[in-house]
Amino acid sequence: MYQNYGTQNGFMPEIRRFFQQGSVLSVLIICNLAIWILIQVFRVLFFLYNKPDSGIAVGYILEYLALPASVPLVIAKPWTLLTYMFLHIDFWHILFNMLWLYWFGKIFMEYLSSRQLFWVYILGGLSGGAVYIIAFNMFPVFKPMLPVSTALGASASVMAIVTAISFHVPNYTIRLLLIGRVKIVYLAVILFIFDFFMIPAGNAGGHLAHIGGALLGLLFIQFIPGKKAERIRDFFRRKHFSSRPSGFANRPVSDEEYNIRKKKDQTRVDEILEKISKGGYDSLSKDEKDFLFKTSAKK
Repeated sequence: MYQNYGTQNGFMPEIRRFFQQGSVLSVLIICNLAIWILIQVFRVLFFLYNKPDSGIAVGYILEYLALPASVPLVIAKPWTLLTYMFLHIDFWHILFNMLWLYWFGKIFMEYLSSRQLFWVYILGGLSGGAVYIIAFNMFPVFKPMLPVSTALGASASVMAIVTAISFHVPNYTIRLLLIGRVKIVYLAVILFIFDFFMIPAGNAGGHLAHIGGALLGLLFIQFIPGKKAERIRDFFRRKHFSSRPSGFANRPVSDEEYNIRKKKDQTRVDEILEKISKGGYDSLSKDEKDFLFKTSAKK
């Protein structure tokens, strides 16, 4: 995948500025990297002090931080529902997850808020974990591995972000190496189909978690906070006011009176729309909702 995020000063200064901003996206990436680096430090220390195989250290980490498929174990370690989505062991695993998070996280931030990015990441991870646990306890094929199976990694959270922004701006295109420009919504659909058909091929838990994250991303973008407000704003921006503003239906008015009243109504509509953009439609008072209703009903 290739994206034109670089500047005239080069790629590394762009990365440095990105992390200096302290955005939610950069914090999420730093958290993942910090935990991975800490695990690698423990592995090195185990080796230097001639301790038993460093795999034992990794085993302890997985036992306490990875998400188990067994429901009793999840109940005993509920924090793993959160910790697993920041946990990586292998270098390639974290590299690809962080690259995808960086690429699509930046696109996400172009159109949506940092707060929404944070919640899509967290809820995507929770959704992916839930699908993983449910599937491993529901389908007989997973029964032999149920007591020992664990999930880890940010993949479900990343898939939630990829899917959410891809369906929010389906015509957004990126340039893929050797392929050219492609709409990101096509990429999201292909990834979902790939995960579904790869379940029998290995790493079933990972693919199931990806599917859970993708479903959350799709659900989030359908019920995204502010989506209703956006539709309302678009409607009223297209709406033409009646030639007889409210309050003037039963008597003739001068052009000056009409223009004053029309300007006053338009100002109030703009104020209400601004309130919707900040707090949503439900933040309006009954009078404000009635005013919008009466305005929209004008012929």
